[in-house]
Amino acid sequence: MAAPKGNSIKDLVFDDKNFNKGTEYGKGLMQKSLSKFGAGRSILIDKNNKVIAGNKTLENFAEIGLEDVQIVESDGKRLIAVKRTDIDLDTEQGRELALADNQTAKVNIDFDFEMLESELDTEIIDEWGLEIPEDENYLHEEIKPKKLSDRFIIPPFSVLDTRRGEWADRKRYWLSLGIESELGRDSKSIKFSKMAEDLAWAGQKTGISIFDPVLCELVYQWFNTPKGDILDPFAGGSVRGIVAAKLGFNYLGNDLRKEQIEANKINANEVLNDSEIYPTWACGDSLNIDKIAKDYKADLIFSCPPYADLEVYSDLKEDISNMPYIEFMNIYKEIIRKSCELLKEDRFAVFVVGDVRDKKGFYQNFVSDTINSFRLAGMELYNEMILVNAIGAKAIGANGYMKTRKVGKIHQNVLVFYKGNPKNIKKNYPELDLSYIEISEAI
Repeated sequence: MAAPKGNSIKDLVFDDKNFNKGTEYGKGLMQKSLSKFGAGRSILIDKNNKVIAGNKTLENFAEIGLEDVQIVESDGKRLIAVKRTDIDLDTEQGRELALADNQTAKVNIDFDFEMLESELDTEIIDEWGLEIPEDENYLHEEIKPKKLSDRFIIPPFSVLDTRRGEWADRKRYWLSLGIESELGRDSKSIKFSKMAEDLAWAGQKTGISIFDPVLCELVYQWFNTPKGDILDPFAGGSVRGIVAAKLGFNYLGNDLRKEQIEANKINANEVLNDSEIYPTWACGDSLNIDKIAKDYKADLIFSCPPYADLEVYSDLKEDISNMPYIEFMNIYKEIIRKSCELLKEDRFAVFVVGDVRDKKGFYQNFVSDTINSFRLAGMELYNEMILVNAIGAKAIGANGYMKTRKVGKIHQNVLVFYKGNPKNIKKNYPELDLSYIEISEAI
């Protein structure tokens, strides 16, 4: 390291593109600190003596009439510590200087966002945790905190509790529109596994799984792009398609059973009336989703696959719900792979799944197998949420399955995967504030 050089303030060059405009309050505190304690910290200059960091310190240093500068040359591989020989930290003066140093740095920041955006890529700005405000006057506006439930419909945490009042109210309204997702299926045509105590939808009168419309709403609002197109390779009932249409999203769902597709279309016509957007359902083997949805460019994959053989929907040879688990998984992985190929880059896929037991009563690890299937398809797990369902009939059956020491399962796993570079999320997905939505207006 070269010996320190004695210089004048005139030898230094201000940064003409300094990102920090500073504040009047910060300027006052900094001049007070410099006058009372002298220079508390060093500044950073480049090889041409141009100031990288500390422009405001230099500016205020000059304004109060100080001139002497001591330059210490460095290649950045050694930390330079400035030793104040006149200060003892463990005195009132030392502690006040520590406070002044931190506080002046805090209150003297006012970024020039226009300058930032002109000099640096948004990706670099994001890497340093700085958000560019949409409104330049944001600092001067009164900031009114909003409840998380206002901004995001339901607080965006890893546990989604369907038993809460706001969830129940929202679900009640959705169903009041006439959504009947159970149409096309009945308890006589669907066979339940002997391990059906794992059904997380206990409490339905029919015993048939009914997908939650509030979960649809959350997934579409949180993980779809504005006006993004949705692909659902395991469509089942009408709910995901109807909710998508009501929220203004195009939806393509596929199901193997013709009677299910017909029931979905009838229910959609009843609910949507003269809506400008209608969901599209195709009837076919999801193993051929690449052909069924040929040329479809999805912005979101959202589906709830069969939980292995927990519910057997038909005797059709293509129906993976009636296959042994290993065979089921082989086809399931292929359907996921083909679906992911139809998803645009930098987009999300959301699958709602739950683990199921084999004939001996052991869990088959279906949740982990789903995660691995997406990884093989080039997508990584980005979020996992636990959907907690009402206990309902579980309370009645608890005595029975606790005889074999099995606990009642009242949750499902909402797995969120991402394809692409997560750094692009802020660019493609606007900041969420759904507080403008009233239930009656939204749906």
